[in-house]
This record gives sequence, C-alpha cells and structure tokens, in this order.
Amino acid sequence: MYLVLYIILAILTLILLLALIAPTNYNVSRSIEVSRPKQEVFDYLRSLKKMDEWSPWAKKDPNMKKTFTGIDGEVGCISHWVGNKEVGEGEQEIKKIVNGERIDSELRFLKPWKSTSDCYLTVNDTTPNNTIVTWGFTGKNKFPMSIMTLFMSMDKMVGKDFEAGLAAMKEILEQ
Repeated sequence: MYLVLYIILAILTLILLLALIAPTNYNVSRSIEVSRPKQEVFDYLRSLKKMDEWSPWAKKDPNMKKTFTGIDGEVGCISHWVGNKEVGEGEQEIKKIVNGERIDSELRFLKPWKSTSDCYLTVNDTTPNNTIVTWGFTGKNKFPMSIMTLFMSMDKMVGKDFEAGLAAMKEILEQ
C-alpha cells in the first residue's frame, strides 16, 4: 500500500517539477525580403481574404470553409475557418493596424483544442523597392500543454509553415 502511495507522490512531484520549469511563453517568427515597395506589400498583407492565396494552411485543406465578417483589411475583420483535421477550426481577428508598419491579429483556435495566440505581420524597407516581411505569433503555454513544450518545439512545429507561407507570398508579390 505504501509503495503505491510513494509512486503516486513521485509522479505528482515530477509533474509539479516539470510544470515549474516548463516555458510559459512562446514566440515564433520568420522573415523574408520581397522585391516590392513597403506600402504595396503592406496593403496586400492587411487583407485576410488575400491571405488565403499564400497561407500554408489554406493549401493543406483546399476545401476549407471560410466566412468573413467586417471590412476586410480593417480592425475588427474576422476570418473564420472550418477545415480538415490538419487545420481544425478557428478564427483570426485584426486587432490593430499601424499603417505601413504592422498588423496585429488574434488567433483563436477552437478545434482540435482551444487556444489563443497573438499573430503579427511587420514590414520594414531596406531600399525603396525592397521590403522585409516578418510573420510571427506569440502566446502563453498553459498547463498541461506547458509540460508538452518541454518535449516539442513550437518553433519546429510551425516554423516551416511560416517559411512556406512567406515564400508563397513573395512569389505572388514579385510576379
């Protein structure tokens, strides 16, 4: 009987220890240089409808059902999606726009699990006809998912998708 109690106590202690050392935040971002003027790139990026042209997740489910509310490219616009098991269900809402510089959105994932992340796109010019685009997202790791991040990297999970999306966006804008 005591052996079972010691095992349970050891497991609970291990879980508590892992929860204490697990990262509480994540930040994933990627950048790419686009051979187009900064304002032109920014105007393209602010459209949630145009995001489907380059989003890696739109390619993972070409039959994804999408609805939009609000004025596309303006604060308050919401893109809601329902897709296959790879893309799940969720919505993205534009929360803040700094014209010509930054677009902040909130990503609300509903399925397969609920979570919320902050997403951003920034543009910076390197020359009058070249723009660096940075796409990223940040969020908090809640228990018990925080323990899972000790064994899997959010950067590795979505970093390649960000790279693919940025490469597709670059190709579209440079045509």
